[in-house]
Amino acid sequence: MNVFYEEDGELKSAHVLSDKDSSSLQVESPHGKRGKLKSSAILFRFTSPAPGALMAEANALADGLDVELLWSCCPGDREWGFEELAREYTGREPTPVELAAILLRLHASPMYFYRKGRGRYRPAPETNLKAALAGLERKRQQELQKQQALETIQAGRFPDWMVTEMPTLLYRPDKNTLAWKTLEAASSIMHLTVPQVLVHCGVLKDSRSWLEGKFQFEYFGPLDPAVVYVVCEMDAGIEQADVEAFSIDDASTTEIDDAFSVEKLDDDHWRVGIHIAAPALGFSEGSPLDQIARGRLSTVYMPGRKIPMLPDQVIRQYSLHEGEVHPALSLYLTVRLADGMITERRSKVDRVKVASNLRLNELDAAFDPENEADDRPHFSELRFLWRLASTLAERRTEGLRPSPQYQDYAFHVSDDRVSIVPRPRGSPLDTLVAELMIEVNSQWGKLLADAGVGALYRVQSNGKTGLSVLPAPHEGLGVQQYAWSSSPLRRYVDLVNQWQLISLLSGFPAPFSGREAELESVARAFEMAYDAYNEFQRQMERYWCLRWLEQERVTTSDALMLREGMARISGLPLVIKVLGGERLPPGTKVQVGLERINLWDMTVVAHLSSVGLDS
Repeated sequence: MNVFYEEDGELKSAHVLSDKDSSSLQVESPHGKRGKLKSSAILFRFTSPAPGALMAEANALADGLDVELLWSCCPGDREWGFEELAREYTGREPTPVELAAILLRLHASPMYFYRKGRGRYRPAPETNLKAALAGLERKRQQELQKQQALETIQAGRFPDWMVTEMPTLLYRPDKNTLAWKTLEAASSIMHLTVPQVLVHCGVLKDSRSWLEGKFQFEYFGPLDPAVVYVVCEMDAGIEQADVEAFSIDDASTTEIDDAFSVEKLDDDHWRVGIHIAAPALGFSEGSPLDQIARGRLSTVYMPGRKIPMLPDQVIRQYSLHEGEVHPALSLYLTVRLADGMITERRSKVDRVKVASNLRLNELDAAFDPENEADDRPHFSELRFLWRLASTLAERRTEGLRPSPQYQDYAFHVSDDRVSIVPRPRGSPLDTLVAELMIEVNSQWGKLLADAGVGALYRVQSNGKTGLSVLPAPHEGLGVQQYAWSSSPLRRYVDLVNQWQLISLLSGFPAPFSGREAELESVARAFEMAYDAYNEFQRQMERYWCLRWLEQERVTTSDALMLREGMARISGLPLVIKVLGGERLPPGTKVQVGLERINLWDMTVVAHLSSVGLDS
């Protein structure tokens, strides 16, 4: 005697060895394995053929059974036993092989037949069956589409239907979509990361475009170049100052926020103008342009490019370009020549003609503040401003502990090649610009605080720096209050403070008057964004340092050990882990070998080559 039964969801057959127990019996599988089988698991008994032969014949017959015909043989409004279904299908009493084949087919067709118990099934309703078959066909088509896409990707092309899902597919994928599953499968097959697969297909240029694109996707939406942003002409009727100003900026600067003017009042007094671009006159708080600025909060800088806070058309209109007259928020200082004291400070909104945009890369090497004979354009004004800045710095820093100075670097990217050069700190022109910006920010902070007008202040206490809606000292700078106001084209905090200042000077209610909670919200959002932007800038500087090592084929370099095996590469703002340097004390000069630069995870394998004699 043989039995056909179900065990652990599988249909099997076996030869009965002993059937003395009513609840169980001893059986032997076609492979010779013996065991105990519960009687309740048996679906039917048969004498021939042998269990192994029955399974082989039943599987072959089941493959040829028409499941749709089997489904149509019985109405779907009741349950059926498998024997009854088999009789309906065959039109006679089925053989053991036919019974087994019917069971195997029923068991393998859950869309057509719902299992309601051991050996019992209910035909699926027609609407359910059609929906299930449509889903199955959809999956089949998707699998076919996926396989075709995988072949296309491996050949170095990217399927058109997947292009439409970029960049979401790369930076914020829905992992349940066919596009992501296809890309993930390609990544596994090709042994590449997903971004590297896209580089292989030409969708991404390189790891740089991936890093920059990821940042922009997470923090910014692209500004639509087709959109024309409405800029109100609120500067009409503002009088033009009788001065000619000049700016001092890096060669790459396009958002020219500040400029200076110098004029002689009499033999004892000169007047200095610090002129700040006034985009706050072009749009109001709450306007569409404000929403853009508030969403971005700051211009983001990285080697080779930047993401501006404001649309280009606003920057072009309000940036202080030479040969043009622009509205400005100006602070005028009356300076006594005898001792360099500022005897009067006056703030106003006016229009200023910008005579020149001076560039630091041309000025730094040429300008000598002690050379009174140098009569090149603006050099006499620069010498006067430098003397004023030096006086301001001396008085401001009296009693302050000197701040630690760190080497800064300038990155210049052109045609995908990078040069990295030390940026000199403390040059006369650096001092000039920095001190006049500290003067304008501290004085306008005082103006807002004294008038009780809401503003955002940069404060520092016990070494901690942050934004506050309350005026408080900035201990590091040595000033009683410091309100960022000098970069309204580049920082949203400055733009907010400029709205408040212009309202105060014009006698109108300030936009954020009585809205301290909203100012606090702006402060929190700005600080979070500013930290993220600075971290991204550091990340991209690291990327370009590694690119430079690769570009220059550097395999060994001097380095200075820091802590825990970390070292700073000589001549670069690059800190890396050095294998073998873990036990060396900080300050040890070493030489390291460099290999296997990875521009995707921004790592380089560095090992200790030699240790310097002086440490």
